[in-house]
Amino acid sequence: MEISMREFKTHLSKYVGQAQAGLSIELTSHRKIVARLVGVPVAENTSVARLLAAGVASWQGGKPSGAALVLKSDGKLMSEMVQEDRG
Repeated sequence: MEISMREFKTHLSKYVGQAQAGLSIELTSHRKIVARLVGVPVAENTSVARLLAAGVASWQGGKPSGAALVLKSDGKLMSEMVQEDRG
């Protein structure tokens, strides 16, 4: 489908919706095609969704927990390392 840039700007959401639905839209300027609008397919099964579906992972809607982060108290302070880096 060919439409002018002016028409596209006027009805932007309409044409973006059509592109999402699978229609390829060619934009014209002075009756010459200058761009093509093509929808991006929806990613149906992300890696997290696959883990949840396989039962490998579970989620009850809260913040993640389980990996306790322990910082060493005998190391250098970050501020000291930054000051050393600066010279």
